[in-house]
This record gives sequence, C-alpha cells and structure tokens, in this order.
Amino acid sequence: MERLLRRAARVGERGEVPVAAVLLDGAGRAIGWGSNRRERDQDPLGHAELAALAQAARLRQDWRFNDCTLLVTLEPCPMCAGALVQARMGRVVFGAGDPKRGAMGGCLDLVHDPSAHHAMQVVGGLRSVECQEQLQQWFRQRRRQQRGKRA
Repeated sequence: MERLLRRAARVGERGEVPVAAVLLDGAGRAIGWGSNRRERDQDPLGHAELAALAQAARLRQDWRFNDCTLLVTLEPCPMCAGALVQARMGRVVFGAGDPKRGAMGGCLDLVHDPSAHHAMQVVGGLRSVECQEQLQQWFRQRRRQQRGKRA
C-alpha cells in the first residue's frame, strides 16, 4: 500500500484524483498497475482499477482472475466493482472507504448483490487513514485552486 500511496501522490500532482491500484497474481507478483488517468486521456473509463485489470489481462492472456488480489487506495466505484465481479477477481483490498460512491459496501454493495454471479473476498480499511487523508488533501487543494481562478 505504501507504493500505491506514492504512485497516487504522483498522479495527483498531474491533476488526476490520486487513486492507484495493483493486481497481484496467486504468487503475489504484480501483474497489473493502474492509476487514474481520466483527465490525461479524456476517458471516463480511466480508473486505476480498470487500467490494472487491462494490463494484467494482456499479460496473462486471460480475463479470469480467481486466484488474484487487487489492491487499491480507494473503494471501487460501481463501474469498477462491476468489472471486478465480471473479471472473477478473487480478492479486493482497498484503503479508504467511499460512502458516497463506493460499491463494495459504501453506498452500494455490488459484490453481495443477488445479481453477482461470482463471490469475491473484500477487505476494506487497509491504511485507510493515510488513503483518506491523501484524497482529502488533494480535494482541498483543488478547491483552493478553483477559487483562485474565479477571483
């Protein structure tokens, strides 16, 4: 998670919401890295989780991740949670919970929804204070910048 926090900080410096993810195979090797890049790519699908999934799928030449773990600094949104269910992810570990947009127990729980055809283990709160503080600081700075532009 320390590496993810550092990666998220670098992404935040470039104007992206500071979220980073890594996908680990069954042996604990990193097979997919991702960070938010919606602004850079002007792509609504530019979420860290989706980038890590895509890279890992290309590397493994498979879309099933039953034996894998995704670590991410923020609870996945509905789009990413749905993709993780579709990818048959074995386990998801996230840092900060997201009560407004999170879909793994925050405002929704797509993992335990009756429509979810795959059961995955979800662990939230890993270094949650650091992850949450990083996001809050980034959004505070962003609001200050926006107020400065209007003044």
